[in-house]
Order: sequence, then C-alpha cells, then structure tokens
Amino acid sequence: MLHLTNRRPGRNDPCWCGSGKKYKYCHQEFDNKLEHFETLGIQVPKHSMIKTPEQVEGIRESAKVNIAVLDEVASKIREGMSTEEIDRIVYDTTVKMDAIPAPLHYEGFPKSVCTSINNVVCHGIPSEDEILQEGDIINVDVSTIKNGYFSDSSRMFIIGGTDPAWKKLVDVTKECVEIGVKAVKPWTQLGNMSNAVHMHAVENGFSVVREIGGHGCGCEFHEDPWVSFVAEPNTGILMVPGMCFTIEPMVNMGTDEIFQDEDNGWTIYTEDDQPSAQWEVQVLVTEDGCEVITY
Repeated sequence: MLHLTNRRPGRNDPCWCGSGKKYKYCHQEFDNKLEHFETLGIQVPKHSMIKTPEQVEGIRESAKVNIAVLDEVASKIREGMSTEEIDRIVYDTTVKMDAIPAPLHYEGFPKSVCTSINNVVCHGIPSEDEILQEGDIINVDVSTIKNGYFSDSSRMFIIGGTDPAWKKLVDVTKECVEIGVKAVKPWTQLGNMSNAVHMHAVENGFSVVREIGGHGCGCEFHEDPWVSFVAEPNTGILMVPGMCFTIEPMVNMGTDEIFQDEDNGWTIYTEDDQPSAQWEVQVLVTEDGCEVITY
C-alpha cells in the first residue's frame, strides 16, 4: 500500500490534486505506479510534493522575476563594485516587479541575495567593504517570492580575466548542471541524476560538497526532497512528474571539506581556501524529462 500520507480517494471521488476531476480519470494510474515502486522498496514522494497545474503557473510567474533579476545583475556586475551594490540591484529590481527577495530576513539572513566570492562556497553576505577585483569568481544566488510562490537560481560571474584553472572550475560546474538536467527522468531515482553530476566533476579533477545540496522549491523556499550531488545510482527518492527541485552542485577545486563562519553563522568556506563554484537551476519533472523553470 502507498505511504499513509498518500491516501487514495475513491475511484469516483474528486482527485487529491485538486483538479476537480474524478480520481479514476486523473491520478489513479499515477498512484498505481507509485505503489508498484514502493513494493520494490523504493522511496516514493508524498502527494504534497507533487505540484498542481495552478501551483506550476504560480512558480513560473515567480521564476520570470528571478530570471529578470539575475539578468539585471549580469548587465551591471563589474570590477570595483561592492557586493552591497549587487544586493541593492537585486532588491530594487525584485520590488519593482511586485515581488519579494526570499532571502531577506529568512531565518535572520540580513540581505536580499547571497554573493559568494572565490573560496566562499555559499551564503556569502553582501557588504560595502567587499569589492570585486580582477580575477574574482562570484556566485550570485537569487531567490524570489511572487504571489506566495518561490523560485531560486544562481549564476557564476568571472570578473575580467582569471586563472585558466579557475575558469575551468566555473565551466565544468555549469556542465555538471547541464548534465544533471539531462539526467532527470521520470520514474527513475534521484541518485541517478546526482551521480551523473558528481562523476563529471570528479572526472575533471574537482570535488563536490557533500553536506549542502539542492532542495524542493515552489510553494515554500525549501521543501522536500533534499538533493544530494554525491549519491550512488539507483538510490534516493523516485522522480515523478510534478516534482519541482533545484540542481545546484557546489564544486570545489580542492577538498570537499567546508566550514561555517563562526561570526555571522551563515557563510560557508572551503576548508583548504581553494575556490568553489556553483550554478543553480530549478526544474519541474515532466512526463519525458524536465522543464527548466529558472536559470
């Protein structure tokens, strides 16, 4: 039988997804497939993790803002600007589009965006004192709330020219995300995607952070499932149409070991002070692969 949180309606009752259709014409066959995989010992998603068409449209509208904000950053980021200026761009652009920066005041986070430079893995806090220099690599991680729906993506930027090895790190990390997107297949396990990402990083001489990964996103900022990028094939939760999550591997030039800033309680650094890179997209699992919601 399906997990207790996935209780089935009667065949002629309204479907649990809220479509208004009778269950037998809507998600009954879907639940039959879930039950089959569950009998094989595979973890299956709760119904609450499956986005309805109405929710998907809300997430897409949020994503339009998220992408526009990153486009605005891309058009203005430059050597000599402070990361505080990036924060202002993100806040102003988001608010002008009648949306809210999701990071602002989230569990005490003080800014509207995360700006992570060089050896900062993630959760860098913008500052007037942090000035972009020639050769820096920076991840700008934007998250948006629009009409109650959440979107999330990040991009890497290279300031001027940089060390070829650092550029390779940035490029390979983007390739990891692209490989991850191609590996999202409905009715297969999440570990298959995760392993494809991990293997590409390792084959290029890099490591992938283990403690921090992707997450479900859409109706809340962080939802199930948690998404590892170091998992083994044929492990993890079943990916099924309607699931929405981020693909955001954090790839390090050196060790995968990290530590947290003791003073601000947020910023994560590489243990060996080597650079780290991250790209992030949000995907919706479809019947034949996935739709990239944000980039």
